[in-house]
Amino acid sequence: MNSTLVQEALRELEKLPLEAQNAIATRWLEELKDEHKWATSFSETTDEQWDKLAESVRKDLSRCS
Repeated sequence: MNSTLVQEALRELEKLPLEAQNAIATRWLEELKDEHKWATSFSETTDEQWDKLAESVRKDLSRCS
């Protein structure tokens, strides 16, 4: 493990009761899964889809002006 911040977090986590460790680890794993889903979704978005989204945002913004 390269990250000293992660190592520090794990050292602090080990000081907690097992139930708290498991609760935090569960949240971390859910967050990592969510991040992976977003990364996959963004990487699979085509330039055409980005262009359509940008145009939609421009239209929304012009309606608000």
